[in-house]
Amino acid sequence: MVYQDIYINQGADYIDVLVMRDTAGSPVDITNYVFTSQIRKSYYAANVAASLTITVTDASNGVASIICTAANTTNIAAGRYVYDIYMVDTANVTSRIVEGIAVVSPQVTMTGSPIQP
Repeated sequence: MVYQDIYINQGADYIDVLVMRDTAGSPVDITNYVFTSQIRKSYYAANVAASLTITVTDASNGVASIICTAANTTNIAAGRYVYDIYMVDTANVTSRIVEGIAVVSPQVTMTGSPIQP
């Protein structure tokens, strides 16, 4: 498991890359793997602040995209959260592969505001 903090700008798309490698550094084939991820205010919070979408982009090389759209980040109150990413492999084994702090910084420019030169 990896501990990695992430930084999300409220009102903007959050995009990152997840690369799966084995202990020797070789890519892990993640064909047919399923990933889930949630952001919560604390480990004990009942409500999910947001979900991160994990999309496999290059299965044979173990590459996936981590995405939270601007429409979703707009709805996350600025502050400090916790998150994790879980993976279910083809043997139906569930593993937590990443966890950390998610810091959401507040937006200043609101959607639909006219851009002035």
